[in-house]
Amino acid sequence: MNELRSLLFIIVLFITNLTFSQTGELRGFVYDNENGESLPFTNVLIKEKMINTQTDINGLYNFTKVPEGSYTIVVYVIGYDSAMEQVEIKAGKIVSKNIYMNTKAVELGDVEINADKQRKKTDPRVSVSKITPKELKLLPTVAGEPDLAQYLQVLPGVVFTGDQGGQLYIRGGSPVQNKVMLDGMIIYNPFHSIGLFSVFESDIIKNADVYSAGFNAQYGGRVSAVIDVTSRDGNKKKLAGKVGVNTFSSKIILEGPLKKFKENSTSSSFLVSYKNSYLDKSSPVLYPYIKATLPYQFQDAYGKIAINSNNGSKLNLFGFSFNDAVNYPGSTAYKWNSTGFGSNFLLVPDGSPTVVSGVFAYSQYGISQTEKDSKPRSSNISNFNTALNFTNFNGQNEWKYGVEINGISTKFEIYNDLNRRIDEQQYTMELCGFVKYKYVSPRLILEPGLRVMRYSSLAAQTLEPRLAMKYIINPRIRFKASGGYYSQNLMSAVSDKDVVNLFYGFLSGPDDVPQTFNGKTVKNALQKARHAVAGFEIDVNEHSDINIEGFIKHFDQITNVNRDKIFDDNDINAARPANQRIDYIVENGNASGFDVTYKYDNKNLYLWAVYSYVNVWRSDGIRRYLPHFDRRHTVNLVGSYKFGKKIKQDINARWTLGSGFPFTQTQGFFEYLPFNDGVTTDYAHANGKLGIIYADLNLGRLPWFHRLDISYQMNVKFKNKDEFHFTAGITNVYNRENIFYFDRVNYVRVNQLPFLPSMGVTYQF
Repeated sequence: MNELRSLLFIIVLFITNLTFSQTGELRGFVYDNENGESLPFTNVLIKEKMINTQTDINGLYNFTKVPEGSYTIVVYVIGYDSAMEQVEIKAGKIVSKNIYMNTKAVELGDVEINADKQRKKTDPRVSVSKITPKELKLLPTVAGEPDLAQYLQVLPGVVFTGDQGGQLYIRGGSPVQNKVMLDGMIIYNPFHSIGLFSVFESDIIKNADVYSAGFNAQYGGRVSAVIDVTSRDGNKKKLAGKVGVNTFSSKIILEGPLKKFKENSTSSSFLVSYKNSYLDKSSPVLYPYIKATLPYQFQDAYGKIAINSNNGSKLNLFGFSFNDAVNYPGSTAYKWNSTGFGSNFLLVPDGSPTVVSGVFAYSQYGISQTEKDSKPRSSNISNFNTALNFTNFNGQNEWKYGVEINGISTKFEIYNDLNRRIDEQQYTMELCGFVKYKYVSPRLILEPGLRVMRYSSLAAQTLEPRLAMKYIINPRIRFKASGGYYSQNLMSAVSDKDVVNLFYGFLSGPDDVPQTFNGKTVKNALQKARHAVAGFEIDVNEHSDINIEGFIKHFDQITNVNRDKIFDDNDINAARPANQRIDYIVENGNASGFDVTYKYDNKNLYLWAVYSYVNVWRSDGIRRYLPHFDRRHTVNLVGSYKFGKKIKQDINARWTLGSGFPFTQTQGFFEYLPFNDGVTTDYAHANGKLGIIYADLNLGRLPWFHRLDISYQMNVKFKNKDEFHFTAGITNVYNRENIFYFDRVNYVRVNQLPFLPSMGVTYQF
């Protein structure tokens, strides 16, 4: 019997090896033949087998287990002529075939084959929004420039707290709980203090993926969301660029080949961009009806060198410098700067089915604030991160695994609402490893994964299982779900009594946290969360679809600055209650809700409608409260219409409605004497400061927010393919008075941006 089993095993093994030996692998890259840029998310079809796939972010396509023989490869993407190539597959061999696409000379209005719809059938795509340059241009532009910050605000479950100094909250998570990356480099503040603009120049963005919940094992170190931005390469065929000026800012982009792009040969290119605002100087002239000047000023610079080999392997070198400054005369001034540099690579070995990618980067972020009280507020964080990832294809299935190392240094100093000093300096190392597997069948897609995290400064480690799935009920309806465990060390400290806070600092998890919370032992300051997401994708027809998702994020442990500290934590005050003297507290909380998204996209007309409901609460063991970003209801309506033949024109509009944010009400005022001279203070004759008596935390609600923005763009293309763009826009068309903040001391309401017209021109060559 044992001999029979052994014989059967050998036969099966022989047949398996024979089967594999009779198949080969086909892979390659799809390029834009005009500038040498790789084309992501492009359809690639083996005509004889009617098997199709899509290229990834690097433009790479891959077919495995292709039977030996001759085949026709067909590639099609909107805006390009279809391409056909003949290939010969040999048993046991890897065949590389790069495809070069030519831009359509004339738009014929033919049937559009949407790679996005194809990708829905091979990828779980749970709580993921993919943003390309096409999507960025569909929103009304501010001062003539589309911007990622504006697009993020219309995504499901996203809350933005203000045009001036606002922050981004994704499905109940705070900004520090969102991981933001540019080309694999960690960015700690992606938005300028005038919240209409991000640090990312829109014309260099190739793709941005926003994971709002339940993200896979490849990403870690954050407990809420991930924003992964990829920049494009420079033009590999000719010197090109773009210059622009508008009422808010000016910019210049320059790109070109270092070694010209030719088919099946090595090439290299450069790309540099610079953007500078002058709103602090232009606003008194252009917007004199605004009572106070708009005191915002920023500068953004980015540079990249891309080196490509003939088989698609590539090396990128990049660096950036982002700066921001705000100066309210007689009140407060603050500035921050962020710099970084790094490299990433893609290695496609000729004789191996495994593709290798990696990144090494360093970034730093420093912020300081000066107020009338002369108490310093500062935060500095520096980070190096390196990662090595491996991807192995097996038909439509794939393995992906890798390792990551993060080194973080933080220094922090702030005064809490009760004027007690809190400072901290930390050094920490994070060691990470992950593995995930994607299984694709005609009806079911599964993506299980596991991430392992080691936090050296906290002597803590976590095992974080993740799972995503999709079940294809019929060709038009798909059920999907995802979930997992998440952790992070990094925390922030801001005043949670204010809707908008310009100062946003970072620090690593401290050592001195309470030993118990709600009757349970607290082992360390590690923050933890669990996510669960489920929903449906519905293709209404060829041009429209509906996405419905419900989610829960339970934050098991969150570290926060102690808002109740009134005594120094020393021997003199040892008998005081712990919650009145310790620097940090432990909280937990929950965010739950659902959203419904409708999209219509048909040639000249684009419509986007989103309704989101989010319910967020936190508990610090003493009180259960609503954080200041708990906006329950949000509606975003976006429309874009294109017209014109020789002179192409666009009209874009966006209307936003949001329920009011929670805020802490004022109960009264008193004269506050700090007793700086101790018992010798002449309190009978001294003049104190105005002290505020607050009500319970965030029991009030601000008024509802709503606003309409529109823009018009005219594009003129010359015979030499140079382009001229004119844009005019209006922010807050009907001049809605949306509250920005309330000055408690002077009892004055300060509103967000009023009716704000703008215009700009750009020339692209």
